[in-house]
Amino acid sequence: MVLQSGEKKIRVLISKAGLDGHEVGAKVVARALADAGMEVIYTGLRQTPEMIVDTAIQEDVDVIGISILSGAHMFFLPEILKLLAEKNADDIPVIAGGVIPVEDIGELKKAGIKEIFPAGSTMQEIVSYVKKLYQERQD
Repeated sequence: MVLQSGEKKIRVLISKAGLDGHEVGAKVVARALADAGMEVIYTGLRQTPEMIVDTAIQEDVDVIGISILSGAHMFFLPEILKLLAEKNADDIPVIAGGVIPVEDIGELKKAGIKEIFPAGSTMQEIVSYVKKLYQERQD
């Protein structure tokens, strides 16, 4: 992505929700997004939904990406969406990746998660989808 003079970089928050201590995947995604010309805010491990939402609002991000491997996705992801709505920030799209069973994906998307990237997703898929979400918010 080549930025024109004065063009805003896509700002993406990457975060790890809960007690999940595995961050390699989140760091790989953060690096791929940064290499694609995006500004990435990585919050690190053990973030609460409140911390994630507050940081997203303070940093004025365009997309929130949650990496979750702990199995607590059915709690954390809907809670993040709820808090975004309560803070009038539910226009910030949320994507997620990690170990999320196929049977939970439909329910999470119905709740408002824009896309789920399971293990094995390519970095190009994630980068392309984030660009698409950003463009949709601009239109």
